Amino acid sequence: MLSCMEKKILIGISSCLLGEPVRYDGGHKLDHFLTDTLSGFVEYVPVCPEFEAGFGVPREAMRLVDDPESPRLMTIKSGVDLTGRMNMWIRKKLPELEKRDLCGFVFKSGSPSSGMERVKVYDAKGAARKTGAGLFAKAFMERFPLLPVEDEGRLHDIGIRENFIARVFAFHRWKQQLAADRSPAAVIEFYARHKYLLMAHSPAMQKDMGKLVARVKTMERGSFLGEFERLFMTALKYHATVKKNANVLMHMSGYFRKRLSADEKQELADMIERYRQELIPLVVPVTMIRHYVRKYGEEYLAEQYYLDPHPAELKLRNHA
Repeated sequence: MLSCMEKKILIGISSCLLGEPVRYDGGHKLDHFLTDTLSGFVEYVPVCPEFEAGFGVPREAMRLVDDPESPRLMTIKSGVDLTGRMNMWIRKKLPELEKRDLCGFVFKSGSPSSGMERVKVYDAKGAARKTGAGLFAKAFMERFPLLPVEDEGRLHDIGIRENFIARVFAFHRWKQQLAADRSPAAVIEFYARHKYLLMAHSPAMQKDMGKLVARVKTMERGSFLGEFERLFMTALKYHATVKKNANVLMHMSGYFRKRLSADEKQELADMIERYRQELIPLVVPVTMIRHYVRKYGEEYLAEQYYLDPHPAELKLRNHA
């Protein structure tokens, strides 16, 4: 199995979230989960559009105005239009970031340059609506539509956090696969190892990917890989719910029906049901499944990334 740590995972990040004093007031927005926990498994590529575009620190505060679909970036007090300068910097920055081969990006929520969504956009009367996206964040997401992105505010939700990190590690594995072996056989094996992870996120799209894989010999190689990547990353955008996880666990438990005693089968079924009722965290039934995988040498399940989609040290499955 390809190790997702064979090469450092690069994630773009708003510089202020790392504690860098680049905000308009000379301050920062240090996020301890990102700097103290996740940083042990990724390498950050810091970006601050307003600082790097030459607006200085400290600088006059700015905001988005006019059309939410195509807003202008204006200083609040002096009314200077900085849209052109920002867009010029963005056009130079995006190709640089493309070369870095990022596996994700964490934006600063609410920022007129880096906010991913629900950024305030002011109309001519000064009324604000949370309907916009920061100029850089919007351009970044349009250029890299499959890349996992989130803002630090949303990452405080454990479900959103787990989904984002699962996508980051999955995308990294896919990049490694492309670098190592793009053959149809290798991609089919990659799909097989992600089958239950995909099922936990989107059973429907997992089936669509199965149909795509079945047609691999009739498709041009580039078209197949592009469609595979699109379906793979789109499927993982759907959240792995309790119901879908319980369904995957029941599928996995079926591999041991002829090997477990009646008491062991009942214990495993009860544990999955307790998880379904949200009385215990996902890590509990997954640990028991993993135990039986090792005990009985079930090779197919041992290869499933569902059992270890991200480092256990992040404790993303430890919450009921």
